[in-house]
Amino acid sequence: MTELPRAHGEAVLSARTRVTPEDFRVAEIDAFAASGEGEHLLLTIEKRGLTTAEAVRRIAAWAGVAESAIGHAGLKDRHAVTQQRLSVWLPGREGPDPAMLDSEALRIIEAHRHSRKLPRGALAGNRFRLVLREVVGDRAAIEQRLQAIANHGVPNYFGEQRFGRFGDNVAQAQAMFAGRRVKREERSLLLSAARSELFNRVLARRVGDGNWNAALDGDVFMLAGSHSVFGPEPLDEDIRERVATFDIDPTGPMWGRGALRTRDTACALETEAVSGDDAQTLRDGLERAGLKQERRALRLCATHLQWQWLQDGALELAFELPPGSYATSVLVELGEVIDAMR
Repeated sequence: MTELPRAHGEAVLSARTRVTPEDFRVAEIDAFAASGEGEHLLLTIEKRGLTTAEAVRRIAAWAGVAESAIGHAGLKDRHAVTQQRLSVWLPGREGPDPAMLDSEALRIIEAHRHSRKLPRGALAGNRFRLVLREVVGDRAAIEQRLQAIANHGVPNYFGEQRFGRFGDNVAQAQAMFAGRRVKREERSLLLSAARSELFNRVLARRVGDGNWNAALDGDVFMLAGSHSVFGPEPLDEDIRERVATFDIDPTGPMWGRGALRTRDTACALETEAVSGDDAQTLRDGLERAGLKQERRALRLCATHLQWQWLQDGALELAFELPPGSYATSVLVELGEVIDAMR
């Protein structure tokens, strides 16, 4: 991600994060309250050093059910301390003693009955608390940059997690589109990586042009805090004001079948940003795979952003992000932040 253009200027720090799992804490923000009754046990868990898939396997074994009986809203990092919800289908019986599951790696914080399985995406956002260590940079410049992020947001890039541990998911997607056979679960990951690459190219172009957080002629917009998309609309003062006050955000393409929804200047920019032979391979492959054109906000707001300097010179950040966005998009605006666990 450090190769993508920054919106707020050159790097103001270098640092390391995730020196320990406790340096990277994330907790889901619940989208609803448990109903209090039903066939499902809705759990809030805390895990440390486990993937969500590993936590699902442990909980399925604890509950004596198949993994397919477990629902979860999203995936959480292994090298972190994370809190998230999962549901367990337990018709006609109570769950086992939560103490049986407790360990350094996994524990149950809350357990309530609920009427249905927890679906993917059923969360309001994520709350982050990150510690950056070995910070090198001028404190005044760093705090000025943090204030700019709080005031204006950051480009909503897809983070490096989307592109695989070794950053080769896009190359693997190109190979898949050329005929290499892959497993079903791998296919989904590679399609997502290809889409994300094209979106990032469009967003990088707009960051470079200085209009990633402004309305262009022919733009399509997303209502903040939702996935509701509208436009293109005539570019007038009302639209500009709504963008400036964070009521709506300009969007970029999540590639698939069909024509780009944008028009005029915005459409010409998007078309040029995803031109070239390698991009054409990704576009054609996504269209053959049957995906349809969708949109994603270009701007990401890190709400309730706070920071403090710790006694050892480390910098602690706290903020909230909507679902589907990446903390790395915030960190990259600060500078070169090395993930010690990668």
